[in-house]
Amino acid sequence: MLKWIDMPPVWLAGALGLAWFQKTYFAMGLGFGPVVADLLGGVLVGGGGILMGLALFEMRRHRTTVIPHREAERLVSSGIFKRSRNPIYLGDVLILTGMILYWDAVLSLPLIPVFVWVIERRFILPEEDRLRRKFRAGFARYERDVRRWV
Repeated sequence: MLKWIDMPPVWLAGALGLAWFQKTYFAMGLGFGPVVADLLGGVLVGGGGILMGLALFEMRRHRTTVIPHREAERLVSSGIFKRSRNPIYLGDVLILTGMILYWDAVLSLPLIPVFVWVIERRFILPEEDRLRRKFRAGFARYERDVRRWV
């Protein structure tokens, strides 16, 4: 059960919950501005959703798992994975950032680097370790050619 709770969407929901709590109960009159933050927040959330959708499509097309704790059947390096080794996690970060902007949760901005750190330590590094062991030369080439985030 704990394995299913320790998943990136749960961490994202927790960070979003903290940001919402902060803006609701501890806003302290701070804000980013009414129009610009709403527009930028919406663009980031939409962009994050598109990134995630493209990555999920590509992983399904190659018939490999999207679940972080499972062994990948194939190394996916096509589609959106040509630009980022972790487009789903990048999408999570864009969604968190966009919602913080949209909610005017100024004091929640430090959640973004904390979230990135948690995702990298809990998911990305172990995933890359498994891929490195399973796909050796293929992953070495991929790792050399494609950046982890952007």
